[in-house]
Amino acid sequence: MSIAEYIQQDLAVRLRAGHDLPAPLTLDSLAEHYQVSFTPVRTAIAGLIEEGLVEKGANRRLNASARQPAARTRKKPAPLPERPREAFERIANDLVKRSLDGEPVYLREEATAEEYAISRSAIRNIFHRLAGAGMLDHIPRRGWRLRPFRREDLQAFIEIREVLELKALDLARPRLLAQDLQKILDGNRLPQSDDESPVIDNSLHAYIIDKAENDYIKGFFERQGRYYELLFDWEDEDRATAIETVEQHRDILESLLKKDWKSAQRALSHHIRTNHPILSRIVPRAERNSPARQR
Repeated sequence: MSIAEYIQQDLAVRLRAGHDLPAPLTLDSLAEHYQVSFTPVRTAIAGLIEEGLVEKGANRRLNASARQPAARTRKKPAPLPERPREAFERIANDLVKRSLDGEPVYLREEATAEEYAISRSAIRNIFHRLAGAGMLDHIPRRGWRLRPFRREDLQAFIEIREVLELKALDLARPRLLAQDLQKILDGNRLPQSDDESPVIDNSLHAYIIDKAENDYIKGFFERQGRYYELLFDWEDEDRATAIETVEQHRDILESLLKKDWKSAQRALSHHIRTNHPILSRIVPRAERNSPARQR
């Protein structure tokens, strides 16, 4: 479902059920209400006019159609539709793919807001969140620059991550709670059929780091880990990778519940080093086109 289709369906249900709507009913108020640009609102309104649910007044204000049945005669309204996937997730996912080319890309707020049919203030907030995650840099007078993916950076991060996370596990041992570990284990579920998707609960890593109570370890992951979390979340959209992630999480958690610390350390180390089959194979375009590689 596109955002325009969502707005049209949401307004249609509200109009038929007599729910409150933004007042006055204008393109401005609707764009503000749904946190989008004018484009999807115009498309949605055109669809509602065609359905006979909305009319344009003489002053170009929008009004609910006088042909709407009285509230007491209406049938039970349909449930409100679910909003499409959050813009942040869609944009972050798309930018991860673009970063894999290995080249810096400049992004403009206005053009990106138009591309995703959301407001400029919403895209600015998303860009600031992505900058906090290390994916974007704000360059004065040039806009936002996308961080290029480099395999050597990934490998360097994995090496330091392994050392610090194993240390965090060692420090966290006396504070790990069986009920917490069991809850995370239950949240990592393998599919029972080819049609079912695996369910991943990635909170184990943050839980271990939190229970370590070491500000220096926590600081490293807060500053350096967010960009890679976005990459790893994208990678887990691949079914085979997601299943492998669930299996490795379960190995770690089952060992922790048994207090088999050596097995847990081995399973955690293996997970950190091997659970990136897609990213490890990617050769960024910038690297493929380098003179050294072409010789």
